[in-house]
Amino acid sequence: METIIKRFVAVMMVVGFGLTLGACETAEGFGRDMENLGKTIQDSAND
Repeated sequence: METIIKRFVAVMMVVGFGLTLGACETAEGFGRDMENLGKTIQDSAND
């Protein structure tokens, strides 16, 4: 019984780690999009 629980916990840790990496990539892309949007707004305000 303990072996099943240990395997389950290990699988959940791997899945959680994978989701975390995916979220970081998404947040990085979102940050770039916001930076580009800010530059566009600033450029249009300067014109």
